[in-house]
Amino acid sequence: MEYKVIVGLEIHVQLCTRTKMFCGCAVEFGQEPNSRVCPVCLGMPGVLPVMNKQAFEYAVLVGLALNCEIPGFTKWDRKSYYYPDLPKNYQISQYDLPLSRNGFIEIPLKSGRSKRIRIIRAHLEEDAGKNLHSAGNYSQVDLNRTGTPLLEIVTEPDLNNGVEARALGVELQRIVRFLGVSEGDMQKGQMRFEPNINLVISRDGREYRTPIVEIKNLNSFRALERSIDYEEQRQLAEFLESGKVIEMGNKTTRGWDDQREVTVLQREKEEAHDYRYFPEPDLVPVELDKRWLEEIRSGLCELPITRQMRYVNEYKLSDYDAGVLTSERAISDFFDEAVKAGGDPKRVCNLLTQEGLRIAKERGSSIAELGIKAENVAKLAGLVESGTVSASASAPIFMQMVETNKDTWSIVNELNLIQKSDAGELEAIVEQALADNPDAVKDVTSGGKKSKKARGFLLGQVMQKTKGQANPKVVSEILTKKLG
Repeated sequence: MEYKVIVGLEIHVQLCTRTKMFCGCAVEFGQEPNSRVCPVCLGMPGVLPVMNKQAFEYAVLVGLALNCEIPGFTKWDRKSYYYPDLPKNYQISQYDLPLSRNGFIEIPLKSGRSKRIRIIRAHLEEDAGKNLHSAGNYSQVDLNRTGTPLLEIVTEPDLNNGVEARALGVELQRIVRFLGVSEGDMQKGQMRFEPNINLVISRDGREYRTPIVEIKNLNSFRALERSIDYEEQRQLAEFLESGKVIEMGNKTTRGWDDQREVTVLQREKEEAHDYRYFPEPDLVPVELDKRWLEEIRSGLCELPITRQMRYVNEYKLSDYDAGVLTSERAISDFFDEAVKAGGDPKRVCNLLTQEGLRIAKERGSSIAELGIKAENVAKLAGLVESGTVSASASAPIFMQMVETNKDTWSIVNELNLIQKSDAGELEAIVEQALADNPDAVKDVTSGGKKSKKARGFLLGQVMQKTKGQANPKVVSEILTKKLG
């Protein structure tokens, strides 16, 4: 018997507009429940929606980044269903004429290659509210989220495991953050995943397909990957244990229990006709002319996976370092600026990933918000590369750059961190260290087991005598010359 896992993804991305999709209520996370609502998003009788132009442009921008076709005509539809967090009992969405379709996204694989995942569509709609179940033996509804612009991206079932689904989620998060259309913060519900999973099983010359399962509202990459892997094993076990052929049946939805790491049956999945779609009577269609489309297209930037590959190929960075630098656009832009100012790419990368990100994390900010200048980071990278300052000294220098925003050279001179590289001056200090430690000299010259350790000790003695300012490379060369 052989089987293959088939996975398609639905990804919901909240767009970071100032106001909601069809009303003027503020989009703000963590506010007092039901404090960011109005008659429009509460679905009061007689109210009329007005489209948020920026939300539409953000959605088109994502469609362009996903290599989608962008039709010149799209319309709004009503999707009817009854749920406590949907006060109108319908959602304004897009059905048969979405604003983008037929695209693709490239995801990186562990093998170093990439895989193309086709995009069926990306359409715009309004988000529902949020049900809360922590108050007691009853539920509460917070409608602050109701009406938030929500971009739904639907892929073809081109994924084959949880690892690939996770890679797609990570890449899509990087894209929307690079474009500046969403924070993509899953802790705040700004990015949610719903994978559709089934198996194609070959046995005894026949092919069988298990019923499709949709896992609802996953809000972490970990949950996305593990829920798919669990569902793979659950469906396979059900097929093997049933003793009968499982034909395609009704699609079901399941929830993810993060504590037990299992999926839990919720209900049978509705089909399109169950939602009774029809054109939204209170909104006119949107006609996107070429001039408007090109205006939106001008907001495209170099996308993260393209930039990551450029760093690897052009600057010879590791794939890991390039991935860290392109995790946020602010980091990546700062890196590019520092390299453009003359900084060695590898040295600049080390300074940003080891010192810059650490300090930014401690302060709860981005590197761009630390206040340092890219040209000063480039200068520091140059000083380390030339051996003027040591790699270890770069950490306190970087911190002072953040604290004082002074020029790099000023800080280096104030802290007296210029490395001593004068061979004549250092040779006298090395000779003194050798004279003070005859036993260590004997251990080195004997070539025994203690040789390496003794040599390191002597190097340390020189560094101590120079208060860490000696250039270790020059000292090592002098020791080799003196000791062999």
